Amino acid sequence: MARIGLFFGSFNPIHLGHLIIANYIVNYTELDEVWFVVSPQNPFKEKKTLGNMYDRLEMVNLAIEGEERLRASDIEFGLPQPSYTIDTLQHLQEKYPSKEFTLIMGEDNLQGLKKWKNADIILRDYQIIVYPRPGYQSPELASHPSVTLTQTPMMELSSTFLRKAIKAGKALRFYTPDKVLEFIDKKGLYRD
Repeated sequence: MARIGLFFGSFNPIHLGHLIIANYIVNYTELDEVWFVVSPQNPFKEKKTLGNMYDRLEMVNLAIEGEERLRASDIEFGLPQPSYTIDTLQHLQEKYPSKEFTLIMGEDNLQGLKKWKNADIILRDYQIIVYPRPGYQSPELASHPSVTLTQTPMMELSSTFLRKAIKAGKALRFYTPDKVLEFIDKKGLYRD
């Protein structure tokens, strides 16, 4: 049975921090693949700050081009919005019964997991691989049998930083793959 790690995010835009996390997890855990699940709308984020979901999906595809064990997923595009992780997990399980799905999240999300819809079912039915985040200590859920903490390299890089830098006209080489930068330039994303 193929083991798939689901890395949910806005990826607004995707950056090297996201790629380092996915690369570490696909190489240092028992997962066979990592899927970047591009969220059309995060229930905890304001919609107006989100870039077009198809642009964000395209940037993920450009960033992971040629990486066989990394995949972009638009599974949430066709689901009711805002997207709740439990609904997406159940939908994926029905669509791909021969795959086993694991959640990938940062310590910051683990800390807020109890506020998620059906968090108890997520913890009961799914494994969760957690990467460290600057400024977060492992909360009480860190010792839960479904939770595995990793030694993923920590990055203080965020999509918010990239968007602000683009708006300010700063050079972003080395923060995200060149193909993603070219796409952002070509489409004039995050300028205003």
